[in-house]
Amino acid sequence: MHIAIAGNIGSGKTTLTCMLAKHYGWEPRLESVSDNPYLEDFYADMERWAFNLQIYFLNRRFKDVVEISRTDKVIVQDRTIFEDARIFAPNLHDQGKMSDRDFDNYCDLFDLMMSLVKLPDLMIYIRSSVSTLVAQIQKRGREYEQSMRLDYLQGLERRYEQWIETYPGKLMIIDGDNCKFGDNLEHFSQVTKRIDGLLYGLFPIV
Repeated sequence: MHIAIAGNIGSGKTTLTCMLAKHYGWEPRLESVSDNPYLEDFYADMERWAFNLQIYFLNRRFKDVVEISRTDKVIVQDRTIFEDARIFAPNLHDQGKMSDRDFDNYCDLFDLMMSLVKLPDLMIYIRSSVSTLVAQIQKRGREYEQSMRLDYLQGLERRYEQWIETYPGKLMIIDGDNCKFGDNLEHFSQVTKRIDGLLYGLFPIV
């Protein structure tokens, strides 16, 4: 079974992934940023490194999806291949950070990949306002994120909302502004009850 966690930068995807893995005994598949050879260069010069970064993420994420499809374990995944293709790459293209040629090449590759894999069994989207994201990004203090522009986050937020409106699979949305699952056990319990209903209940709770 494949459980995917989606959400903007700073929304709490990694925190929720780890908490769900511990609660259910699922295997976490975490997004690694420490070994990414492009990330710091990208934040310093987005136009030069946007295509390289997105191809790197697409490659890593596709490998994850293929591996998940081949296991009998329940995997909970921090960020998804859909976000790379439907959120980050189009946003960079719209902002002039990725050329038409590179973006078309990227989309063709993504479409080919998606013809070979299926949707997650459950997509969990953490919806957070930009003000909440900024506060949480500042709190975790990653140096390369501190130079991130506000309009970049706002562009991502618009893309997330457009994508999630048409997502065709089983979907659960968490209000990241008010559901503080990382700090409040009652809020986390509300999340797990909804997941139980969607995955195991006779009458799903949405």
